[in-house]
Amino acid sequence: MAETKPVGREQRFRPKKRLSQHFLQDTGIIHEIIAQAGFDESDHVFEIGAGLGALTLPLSKVVRHITAIEKDAQLADMLGKRLSHAGVDNVNLINDDILAFDLSKVIDLSLKKIKVIGNLPYNISSPLLEKFIKNRNLVSRAILMFQYEFARRLIAPPGNKEYGAMTVLIQYHAGITPLLDVPKEAFYPKPKVDSMVLELDLDSPHPRRTEDEETFKMVVKGAFAHRRKTLLNSLKGTLSSRSINEIVAALDRCAIDPTKRAENLDIDDFLCLTSQLTSLS
Repeated sequence: MAETKPVGREQRFRPKKRLSQHFLQDTGIIHEIIAQAGFDESDHVFEIGAGLGALTLPLSKVVRHITAIEKDAQLADMLGKRLSHAGVDNVNLINDDILAFDLSKVIDLSLKKIKVIGNLPYNISSPLLEKFIKNRNLVSRAILMFQYEFARRLIAPPGNKEYGAMTVLIQYHAGITPLLDVPKEAFYPKPKVDSMVLELDLDSPHPRRTEDEETFKMVVKGAFAHRRKTLLNSLKGTLSSRSINEIVAALDRCAIDPTKRAENLDIDDFLCLTSQLTSLS
C-alpha cells in the first residue's frame, strides 16, 4: 500500500461521526481511482463529498472542470483555502447537502450529462442511488465508493444470498462494474469495514425496458418483501390490488415456478411479470 498521510490531523480537523466522515488518504489508491475512472481533459466532473480534497486536487490536473460539493461548512472552508493556496482555478466548490442539491444546476454549467465521482458517506448510499435513478437524464456515469458489503449487494447475480430488490432495480437502470477494493487502512479515521469502488453507467441500462416502471418497482419490492416465502406467497401478500388468480396467471405466462423465491429470478423475469400483470389489469 502506498503512503497514507493523516490529513485530518494535519489540518487540525476532527472528523464528525454523525456525518460518517472517513478520509481517503492512500495516495496510490487515490491515483488508481482516478486512472480507473477514465476521465479526460474535456470532462466536467461532479465530485460528491469533496472533504479535504484528496481526490479533488489530483483530479483537477486531469479534467477540464470540477464542481465539488461538500456538506460540512468547516471542511468546505478548509478545502477552499487549500485550492486557493495550490493555485487551482478549475474547481467550483459548493457547500451544500447532495441529497437536497438540484443536479440540474451542474448541467447548466456543463451543458451535457454529468460524470460523477465520490467517496460516499456510508449513511447516504441508498438515497443517493435513488436520486441518481430519478435524475438519470442528467447523469451519464458515476464512479462511487461504497461500503464493501453494500457494493456486493449491488453487483450480486441471481441466486446469490446478497441479491435483492435494490440489486434488481439498480442493475435495471445502470450497467455496474467493480473497479477496485479499498482496504479500511486507506482511511483516516479507519472505518470498521473495507470499501469497493464501482462504476455505474446510466447510459447503459438493461436492454429490455418497461413503460410502467412504477409497477416494475412494486413487483420487485413485493417479491423480496418476504425472502423466506415462495414467490407466490410473497406477491399475494404485497400486491393487494391483484387477485391470487391474476398473480398465478402472470407467473404461468412467464413460465415462472410459483414455488421459487425472488432471489432466483433475473431482471427479465421481473419485467415479464410486470408486463403480464399490467395486461391483466
